[in-house]
Amino acid sequence: MAKTCCPKPRLGRIIGWLQIILGGLVILVSLSSLFRFYSAGFFYHNEDICRHFYAVKDSYVNFDVRALTARMDEVLNKMDSLQIKLEMAVQQMERNKGDLRESNISKLEYKRYLEEEVIRPLYSAHIALRQIRLPRIEGNDTSNVKEDPLINTFVTEEIRKYITPKDNRVGKVNIYGTGKIYNTIGHACVSMKKELQEYMDYDIGSYCKDDWNLAQKLMVNGCDPLPRRRCLTRASKLYQRPYPINESLWKIPDGRNVRWSNYQCRNFECLSSKNPKRGYSKCTGCFEMEKETLKWVTNTSLPIDFLIKDVLAIKPGEIRIGLDFGVGTGTFAARMREQNVTIVSTALNLRAPFNEMIALRGLVPLYLTLNQRLPFFDNTLDLIHTTGFMDGWIDLQLLDFILFDWDRILRPGGLLWIDRFFCNRKDLDDYMYMFLQFRYKKHKWAISPKSKDEVYLSALLEKPPRAL
Repeated sequence: MAKTCCPKPRLGRIIGWLQIILGGLVILVSLSSLFRFYSAGFFYHNEDICRHFYAVKDSYVNFDVRALTARMDEVLNKMDSLQIKLEMAVQQMERNKGDLRESNISKLEYKRYLEEEVIRPLYSAHIALRQIRLPRIEGNDTSNVKEDPLINTFVTEEIRKYITPKDNRVGKVNIYGTGKIYNTIGHACVSMKKELQEYMDYDIGSYCKDDWNLAQKLMVNGCDPLPRRRCLTRASKLYQRPYPINESLWKIPDGRNVRWSNYQCRNFECLSSKNPKRGYSKCTGCFEMEKETLKWVTNTSLPIDFLIKDVLAIKPGEIRIGLDFGVGTGTFAARMREQNVTIVSTALNLRAPFNEMIALRGLVPLYLTLNQRLPFFDNTLDLIHTTGFMDGWIDLQLLDFILFDWDRILRPGGLLWIDRFFCNRKDLDDYMYMFLQFRYKKHKWAISPKSKDEVYLSALLEKPPRAL
């Protein structure tokens, strides 16, 4: 009996170890399966499962649904109000049939009624409806949507719309060299901490680094206004006295007055339009005075080219101060100066010394980007002229903010001169609505083909007086 009892505990131990090993394997397999299920998305919420398996990017992430609802309600309320007003007018006419037969309503009164009670409310509702922008659903993209800095910090819808980056409509890099425009309240500095710290890294009281291009990069990407610095700005070591005003307007400046270190060219001769390696692409011929002297004073075959003398003749003696919002070397301001009109020219140094050129000609460059609120008080300028800078790449909501700012600084009776704006033919209606929404008086309006798919638009519009 003793011999038969000895193997039993040994066999029991073996079976026990086998059970432990098998149990461990079961646990490992279970954990592995759970991990695979988790990786596959079976523990997500329903929306997450759909997004994971159908590879649809949730375009409504960070989208302000309340703002969309509010805008739709605004349009519907306008349409309801118009409908009620028209129904009441019809009912009133029905009650007064006899009086209507005897009355003699003039065509002018009828026209005024249609404009004020029907056309304007419909136009307002139409503009509000066209400005609603829904997010687009894009498939086959499971990448996470990166939230732009501080947008969700603000509750007010208009602030959120203002600081949301505006993509280029044509999907290409714009004149700034960026794919988006960041309207600025300084919030974008959060995402440019490294560049901003580099910009503010200097020896107090000593010379600043030759880093204007870093500052411009910060400005273009929305980190603006920049902080003041306690260092001395560098100038050219060979700086010469500029030419007198009777020569400087139409003479190439002395190249020794420019710091060329951050440009591809090293002199003004290099910036010729004949040089394919000059470094800049916009404003071809801007640094060639023989070409510049022909602008706005010489008749062309295109109806979109307005002459300065014709524009000034519309408001004789009234155009005294204005803004040239575009890209160039100040030729428009130079021509207007000859007519005793003071023009400030906006400029960025987009791979060429545009600011230096304008200043050396004896004109005033205003160094600011498209994203900034213009530093002028309300209702002060007689004229705003724009050419060569904004065209069909610009987002409609961004253009809306810009146009309202122009309207703010333009005085009643002031002129808005849209010069050679171009866009895709299919987008022309959208841009025309944007320019016409303020109901400015049309003095000139011309459209001309630029290419097979693009058109030019030039217009001269007068801001109406608005009663308080």
